[in-house]
Amino acid sequence: MTETGILNREIAAEMAKMGHTDKMMIVDAGLAVPNSTKVIDLSLSKNVPTVIQVLEEVLKHFSVEKIIYSQATVDVSPSREKEFLNHFEKDVEAEVVPHPVLRDEITKEVKFVIRTGDFTANSNIVLVSAGGPRWYCEK
Repeated sequence: MTETGILNREIAAEMAKMGHTDKMMIVDAGLAVPNSTKVIDLSLSKNVPTVIQVLEEVLKHFSVEKIIYSQATVDVSPSREKEFLNHFEKDVEAEVVPHPVLRDEITKEVKFVIRTGDFTANSNIVLVSAGGPRWYCEK
């Protein structure tokens, strides 16, 4: 029985399939996700859990080289944008895209989506997988 790390078996399995530059999303309760994209639904009730709570746990086990979020986050929930950015080092690239691009295109490209109960409007973030600090590089 798993007692450490990500305990949700679906999330753990999907994360294990990720390679360098693959994408996953953590989204609020309202983002429309295409039927063709795998969704792992963690929503229990309003704001349980939040995107930030899930992000913090995922980041304990997942290296990120880039984040992507929508201009709608900047426009409607600027505090959430700051929370996103505060969870990453300055060398992690942050890309802001138009909301229709995130909703209609990127949701089709990601390996999977974790849906939360977050009611913070436009609280959706894409994590682009990195090699991370565990990799040995001779130079």
